[in-house]
Amino acid sequence: MAFNPCCRILLSMTLLWVQYYLPSVADEKIPPNITTDRDALLALKARISYDPHRILASNWSTNVSVCDWVGVTCGFSHHRVTVLDLSFMGLFGTIPPHVGNLSFLVTLAISNNSFHGSIPIELAHLYRLRKLEFIFNNLDGEIPSGMGLLSRLEYLNLANNHFTVPSSFFNLPRLQGIYLASNKLAGPIPSISYNMPSIQTIDLSINKLSGGLPTNMFDHLPNLQQLDVSENQLDGGLPSSLFKCKQLQYLSLMSNKSTRRVPKEIGNLTALSIISIDWNNFEGRLPPEIGNLGMLTLMILSHNSFEGRLPLEIGNLTTLTLLSLSDNHFEGEIPSEVGNLRNLMVLNMGGNNFDGAIPIDIFNITSIRTIDLIMNKLSGNLPSNIGLFDPNFQ
Repeated sequence: MAFNPCCRILLSMTLLWVQYYLPSVADEKIPPNITTDRDALLALKARISYDPHRILASNWSTNVSVCDWVGVTCGFSHHRVTVLDLSFMGLFGTIPPHVGNLSFLVTLAISNNSFHGSIPIELAHLYRLRKLEFIFNNLDGEIPSGMGLLSRLEYLNLANNHFTVPSSFFNLPRLQGIYLASNKLAGPIPSISYNMPSIQTIDLSINKLSGGLPTNMFDHLPNLQQLDVSENQLDGGLPSSLFKCKQLQYLSLMSNKSTRRVPKEIGNLTALSIISIDWNNFEGRLPPEIGNLGMLTLMILSHNSFEGRLPLEIGNLTTLTLLSLSDNHFEGEIPSEVGNLRNLMVLNMGGNNFDGAIPIDIFNITSIRTIDLIMNKLSGNLPSNIGLFDPNFQ
């Protein structure tokens, strides 16, 4: 039977497609040999100077499949190493550049060991990486700027080491949490474009960061829920871009050198549950918009230079369990609206200039455990039945 010319052309094109396209698809699906991963892990093992429980020494053997090694997990389909978790093994050693060859790695965790030295730049090759956790080691040096190319990274915890951070680091679009607490981060926070739309938590606490929070830092962080920059040397005030973070629940600037007033825009943060800005130099009056924060459970403003009368709107914060305003310059009478805080357990207003009588309604808060009003100018008598119904009252 003779072929139609059109059929011949179609058949030729089909054969060409099978010859050239299908092999390329197959090549994409066949990963490099598992020996690449094995050699990378053996290089890491060779860098371990102390293995107190002999976990790697006894288990990481070429006589055993890499996928059966302790701390190693392989993918089901391609049988390449996807998880390397050596946390809590008490290991001493350094990270070799060969770890960057674990190209299928999704999770890399070596927390709670004694790794030292720097992070090799080759780790920037781990483009599939989603979780990187090096907490509680002795690693140091600058975090490689190339790690900013890890576009799939979702969780980064380098806390409790001795790192410094390059200015180009904060541009990871899928990152949800960055934890750099207790390092040696010093100098100003880089004033760059923080393109991290997925970020929910930023923890830069217990470092030596100075200067102010960059004015544009929060322009593109719509999902930020927790910000902790406590125990640094930051000055300045709260940048206006912060008040765009409508999902912010936790804000801590404790123990810094922050100054200026708390602006009325603080009332925009209606999801806020905890605010801790104690041990700073904030000044001026509390804006009445503070009463918009109806989700607050802890408000700690002690050891600042706040002044003036408390806004009556403070009585709107009915979910508060702790209110600490001690060691400021507040004055005038304590608003009777404080008695509306029916969930309050701790009230600390000592070391101010409050005067007049103590509102009787405060003593009717059944949840209250501690009231501290010392070093004020208060007058009048305390209720005769104070503490009668709660032996834990102080």
